[in-house]
Amino acid sequence: MAREVPERADDFVFENNLIAGRFYGKALEGNPTSPGIDIWVKLPGALVANEWYAEAVKPGNGNYYHQDHGGKDCYKVAVSLGGGGSVPYINETLCYPATNYRSSEILNESPEEIRFVLHYPEWQAGEVTVKLDKTVTVLADSYFCKVEDVYTFNKDSLTIAAGIFRHPDLGTIEAEAFGDDYYAIWEKASDQSVEPEDGMLGVAVIMPEADCVTIVDGGRHGVCLKTVASGQPLEYWYGSCWSKGDIKGSAEWFELSANL
Repeated sequence: MAREVPERADDFVFENNLIAGRFYGKALEGNPTSPGIDIWVKLPGALVANEWYAEAVKPGNGNYYHQDHGGKDCYKVAVSLGGGGSVPYINETLCYPATNYRSSEILNESPEEIRFVLHYPEWQAGEVTVKLDKTVTVLADSYFCKVEDVYTFNKDSLTIAAGIFRHPDLGTIEAEAFGDDYYAIWEKASDQSVEPEDGMLGVAVIMPEADCVTIVDGGRHGVCLKTVASGQPLEYWYGSCWSKGDIKGSAEWFELSANL
């Protein structure tokens, strides 16, 4: 399932039987304006996002999906890449869009997959004018979603960073794993604002033929970097899991990430 959520701050939500999450829309700009993917942990099985939104928009119930109802929103994103976003990386700086996504299209929908595209309007990334069309494929029975980012810009090439927001200042990081084309992390839930968190989160980004995998932004992000031409599709995968589901430990999560 994937759809715009105009009844709740223009979110764009996606979900399969194992994972769920959202992208931020226009109504949330400034609170935050961020391309970061907000991870929602859930137990394997039923689709739950529509139920969570329906409850959350009831009067006095705005924290509903920050409470555990067989899963919850507990991953702190703020202005970051969240659990698998991407942005230009210029002069060792992550160059975030000036807006959240502004329009979307569902390209394909079946019981096996749903494919959608989010459009981010032009913004200034340093001296470069950039826009982004982000196509995401959500597959049944998979902890990972496929991304095809098409950046268009007014220069010959641009380095793009796709990655994960780490939480060292919250003391959540337990373990991390690097490869030539992936970065994965195992950490405590990062948002303690509503109720104590339970379980551990696995988050990963995999980018075939990445130029390098590294830590940037003063230790706040682990990223895969790749230089592309304007209009050249950039393919990568992002994924997540919750230790209250089927994946119980970091070794299993890191092996899955390394062998996608």
